[in-house]
Amino acid sequence: MKNLTLIVHADIQRSLADVLHSLEQVTGFTFTQVEGHGPQAEYDSALSARDLVIGYTPHVRVDILLKDEDVEAVLQALRDADCGLAGRGIFQVTAVELQGAL
Repeated sequence: MKNLTLIVHADIQRSLADVLHSLEQVTGFTFTQVEGHGPQAEYDSALSARDLVIGYTPHVRVDILLKDEDVEAVLQALRDADCGLAGRGIFQVTAVELQGAL
């Protein structure tokens, strides 16, 4: 198993959820509100005046538990989706050593 973690601009949360719900490989996902801190590029059209003034950008962290063989297909589907994700997010894939219910 793998955990696919995405960090994306908060304003695309609803459209990203729609894409994730449409993928048969994705059986569920978790959204967590996070703040993106770091140097802000003035040329980034995704930054609002608010983001530039307060010094951080609202983001959403998305965690998706996937079978190893589904990771590339889900990443490609996200790249191909017209949900506003292009250029507005990062991802990482980590191995899940143990999972279960408590």
